[in-house]
Amino acid sequence: MFEFQQYLGFLAFLTILTIGFWLMIFLITFIVPYWIYGGVKEFLQEKKAKREAEQTA
Repeated sequence: MFEFQQYLGFLAFLTILTIGFWLMIFLITFIVPYWIYGGVKEFLQEKKAKREAEQTA
């Protein structure tokens, strides 16, 4: 009959695949939009500061 040990590699593969899938979903839905929002916000703040510095000079 079959033994459980023969399925350990397959179960490890499925576990790693599942963890990778959920990590990718988390990155796409939360981390990447947060990163883009922060970058755009910082860019606009720098642009505004530069514009104000040019007006006062």
